[in-house]
Amino acid sequence: MKLEQPNHRAPETAEQMQRVRPVICYPPETLPQPDVGALKHIRKSAKLSNQIKIAPRTAGCIEVPAGAFFRIVSVDGPQVGDLNLWNANDLSEKFYSGKTRALHGTHLSTGDQMWSSFPHMRAMATIVDDTLDWYGFDMYGGSVHDVIGTRCDPYTGRLLSGDDYHYCCHSNLIRALAHHAKLSASEAETYVHDVLNVFMCTGFTRDTGQYFMKSSPVRPGDYLEFYAEIDLLVGLSACPGGDCSSEHSSDTAKCHPLHIEVWDPGEKARKKHQVPQLNPYSQNHGIG
Repeated sequence: MKLEQPNHRAPETAEQMQRVRPVICYPPETLPQPDVGALKHIRKSAKLSNQIKIAPRTAGCIEVPAGAFFRIVSVDGPQVGDLNLWNANDLSEKFYSGKTRALHGTHLSTGDQMWSSFPHMRAMATIVDDTLDWYGFDMYGGSVHDVIGTRCDPYTGRLLSGDDYHYCCHSNLIRALAHHAKLSASEAETYVHDVLNVFMCTGFTRDTGQYFMKSSPVRPGDYLEFYAEIDLLVGLSACPGGDCSSEHSSDTAKCHPLHIEVWDPGEKARKKHQVPQLNPYSQNHGIG
């Protein structure tokens, strides 16, 4: 955090410097724009083909073929989820929350895409529907579906509390991926990454710039739906923080399950889908 009392005197031009207008670092207008309307038309013919239930304080994985849809659903009560995405055929290609944040902002909604890690960097999934899009940004600067938080984890918990807690989202995702991909815990941990916090309501305090959470507005029946741009392995943890209104990384909060549904428009429709190409950068990096 910034100091309340700086150690160094501001220059005479400080106020002028602070009034300089900001510029957007990565204007997204030149990116290929997804046709959400066309995707919703395809969605009308999709049929439920698979689903899993994520019990509280656990995680699960499910595969989604390119050209199909998957939906994360709140079922019994307010609950947030931590989402990981991997290329189902190459786990080294995984969701890059930091670059997604730089391109689309701190909180995602319909029309935004989830981008993969370097050197692949391409769209992995497109958000096609969001029943919480009405929330916008509240008076505190909070909103839902953030890509600013990393995930609750046992390492930070150990530093802050001195305790070991094994059912935080990081550990949940490790167990789920290890089971699904038949990996050891240490192998799986190398692939678990920063998340999309589904349904979580978060922001930054305006005075100190600290990451905050507040009670999620999610209700049973709410969902966030995606279109798979590539073959995906989807991992989701039902956060031990429940609706994250008070705390996480413990067994204190009331928690509920989450569902993932896969909706398949059929092989014919999926074959028409054009999988995004891997990033065309040469990877020369000026070396020659």
